[in-house]
Amino acid sequence: MDVALIIDDNRQTADTLREMLQMLGIEAMVAYGASAGLGALKISRPGAIFLDINMPGLDGFEILGYLHREPRLSSVPVIVVTSDDQPETARRVEKMKAKAIIIKPVMLETLEAAVKKAGLI
Repeated sequence: MDVALIIDDNRQTADTLREMLQMLGIEAMVAYGASAGLGALKISRPGAIFLDINMPGLDGFEILGYLHREPRLSSVPVIVVTSDDQPETARRVEKMKAKAIIIKPVMLETLEAAVKKAGLI
């Protein structure tokens, strides 16, 4: 698999997620925030995207919309990693065709299950 992209405005969360993915054999790079994530997506096509929803400025839903409108990126699997555990958020994430949703704090077992569900390992 190509390198995955983590888009999260919380540095500690993003760095921890990258370390956990490495434990699962997935190489990942981090974009700290939505703007940095969009910048990375404009110049590369990651093998998968791990996306936070609640970020200042653009949110994860706006990035999901961008991914669907961009043919080069529309087939990239997305796993949403969020602290928002509201049923409406989960429904919206599913409607926008994310492969899985993980509620923070992320546990390695939960991450592994989501990665397997998305077909990344």
